Order: sequence, then C-alpha cells, then structure tokens
Amino acid sequence: MKNPIVHENFLLQTNTAQKLYHDFACKMPIIDYHCHLSPREIAENRIFENLSQIWLEEDHYKWRAMRANGIQEEYVSGKATDWEKFQKWAITVPYTMRNPLYHWTHLELKKPFGIDDILNKNSAKDIYNTASQKLSSGELSVENILKCFNVQKICTTNDPVDSLKWHQQIVQSKMELQVSMAWRPDKAMDVRDPKEFNSYIDRLEEVSSSTISTYSDYLEALKSRHDYFHERGCRLADHGLEFPFPVEVYTQKEVASIFLKIRLGKELTSNDRQKLMSSFLYEFAIWNFEKGWVQQYHIGAFRDVNKRGVSNVGQGCGYDSISDFPYAVSMGEFFNRLEEKEKLTKTIVYNLNPKDNEMVATMMGNFQDGSVPGKMQYGAGWWFLDQKDGIEKHINTLSNQGLLSRFIGMLTDSRSFLSYSRHEYFRRILCNIIGNDVENGELPNDIEFLGRMVQDISYNNANEYFDF
Repeated sequence: MKNPIVHENFLLQTNTAQKLYHDFACKMPIIDYHCHLSPREIAENRIFENLSQIWLEEDHYKWRAMRANGIQEEYVSGKATDWEKFQKWAITVPYTMRNPLYHWTHLELKKPFGIDDILNKNSAKDIYNTASQKLSSGELSVENILKCFNVQKICTTNDPVDSLKWHQQIVQSKMELQVSMAWRPDKAMDVRDPKEFNSYIDRLEEVSSSTISTYSDYLEALKSRHDYFHERGCRLADHGLEFPFPVEVYTQKEVASIFLKIRLGKELTSNDRQKLMSSFLYEFAIWNFEKGWVQQYHIGAFRDVNKRGVSNVGQGCGYDSISDFPYAVSMGEFFNRLEEKEKLTKTIVYNLNPKDNEMVATMMGNFQDGSVPGKMQYGAGWWFLDQKDGIEKHINTLSNQGLLSRFIGMLTDSRSFLSYSRHEYFRRILCNIIGNDVENGELPNDIEFLGRMVQDISYNNANEYFDF
C-alpha cells in the first residue's frame, strides 16, 4: 500500500507554505552542528549489510517503542538476527501512529530509498529486501547517503581523550563532506564516583603524556586536549548537564584540596562536588571564549532511570526521561560570572523540559550584546522535543521571546545516518507555520523576504554562526 501521508506537500497546509518549502527551503544544504554519528563509519565509508543495521543498531527511540509494544529485549537490543529485529520493528510501526517515529520512518524510506509503501508486517519483507540491496551494494554507502541528503557539514561529539584519528583520516581522504568535532568533557567533570573519575584521569594522563597529581596538573592536561582539538579543527564545546549549572563559590585553595581528596579515592561531600564542578565548568568556558568557540549546554535529561534495564542492557539504551530540576537562577549566575569578565562566548542552550521553554528563551535575551546576530541561541527542540509539537512550540516560543529570523536551525542529535530526514521535517513545519501566518493575514505576503528567512534558518545562519 502506497503511503497517503508522506507526499510532496506533507505537512504543508497552504499554497504559501508549499511555495516557501519547494522554492526556498528544500534546496538548502544541511549543516548538522550536533550529532553522535560515528566518525569511524564516515572515514571508512561504511556499507551496511541491511536495513536493520542502519536503522536499529543504536536507535533508542525505536527501542523504547518496541518495548512499549510488548517486544522482548532479545528482538530489541539482544541477539536475535537482523531480519528478526526488523520484523518486530515492522510489526510495531502501525502502533506508532501519532508518535514522530511514524513520520520519520516513512520519510526515511522515501529518501534515500525511494520507497513509498507503508511499513507493516505485510510489507516488511519487500521493503527490507529492496532497502538492504541498495545498502549492501554500496549504492547507499555512508558517503552516498550523506550526498543524497545534501549534507555539507557535520560536527560529531567527542570526549577530550579521543585521539580524533578518524577525523584526520576523513581530512586526508579528500571527501567533499566537512566533518568537525565538539569537545564534550562530561566525564572530565563527573566527580560522583572517585574510582571512575580516577580511571578517567589515568586515560587523560596517557593521551596527554603527563602526570596528574594536583588540580593544576589536571587543568593543564585538559587544556592541552582543548588545544589539541582546536588544532584539528574543533570550534565547538558541548556539555550534557543532568543538574543545575554548578555555580558554588570556591577558592583556588579549596578546589585544589578537594581534588587531592578525590585523587586519593575519597568520597566527596555534595558541597565539595559542587565546588569542583563549578571550577571546571567556568574554566572550560574561559577556554572556549579565548579560542572563539561556540559552547552548547544540553539541560534537563534524567538518564538511565531504570536500573535493572541498564544493568541488563547498558547505559544510553532508552531508559531515560525528562527531568524537572530548576536551573534559571544557576544559569543566570553562570552567565553573569562570564559576562562580568567579558568572557562569554557564543552560546546555545537546549532544554528538554517544555515547561522551561519561555524561561530559556528569555534568559538568552538577557545576554545578547549586539556583537553578533543571535549570539545567545535558544537551541532547537532535542531528544523528546524534536517532534512536530515540540518543534512548533520551540518556533513559537522563540518567535515570541526573541528573533526567529536569527535562529540557527535544526540538528539531528542522532547516531543514525538516516536521521537527516529530521531536517526536512523541521523545514516543512517551519514553512507551514509561516505560510499559515501569511494566509491568515498575520504576516505580509512578501515571498522573497520570507523565502530568504526560511533559507537563513535552514542553512545560512548556521553557516555564518559556526567557524568550522
């Protein structure tokens, strides 16, 4: 059965929306400035053997849906065959109606595979065979998939101890695609478990060729990695904060003493942890400013909630949710500390709890300084909010509290090379909102101006904002 939903004018409810999308938005290249794609798979131009590998290997969105549909873990992340897992996913798809997975699934089948059929248990075998043949033949290798989606620039997410060898291999390959990286020191800040933290320091000592005994040794080693990333083209930092911004007042003497405690394997008090993390986050932000990097903060995730599930399957496997901690005051204090020193670089804040939409959007407005259009960005809807309702709420909040025309647009935040359909999804929703406003008489019918606006949001603003 052909899909009556995903067609040329999918989500485009008015003539104006259709014109904005088809004449302006859809032809713009993609800059994916935040994702979790594997640089190794890009460098090696991976050829996937079948549709299950590229779709289901690490997609915790689909895993959650399959579990909710009563699919046993063996067919989700377990040892079932690729076909068996795909078959269970196909059985699940009809039950995902009104979940964004239903739209994404059929967008991804249409492009790059050219498949218009609805996926269900009856169509599963034909769809699997058709898509798998295109993948396994190399017709849709990683590089060709990215070309199909018109992806121009990608920024992966990498720990400071990463060697970045795959990024260097990509550069040496002369691939047209530009692949950069974001420096994400979450593990370098995580002082909750002394054993884990010291194990991380051991790895940092190895890659930085240094001995780390003191707080200053630690910062020096991390700074060397910050420099190392910069020399290899890094221009972004990224932080996943599962707590309010750490802004505890501290002295250098205090944090030096606290660091010695944890280096000796001692548990830290809550106050000690806050002081140490506060010092780390502040120092990292200073380095970002000095190098002219963009810094990103992902706020509001409650990760690995189901302890038994995590124990059986592993971390980051779909047992996460939205958190509800307050962080307006701490975020304001953190940015103020940097602003007072005139050390606040370009910044993006992504919130995961929709109750915080207006708070984050207005907070970004507090620290715009006229130096750069859209210097402080209220980041795109991510994770649980990158669906139609979340995208619409984000666009409307930014429109009400800031300048939508200066927004740097969508990202994938994904591990899947097929997730670039989310850029199409976003652009269709954006054009539909603006198109509806025009036809309701709320915006002028100036197609050329509005067309440039959607092109700016789709590509131009990000291309100017990021230096990679």
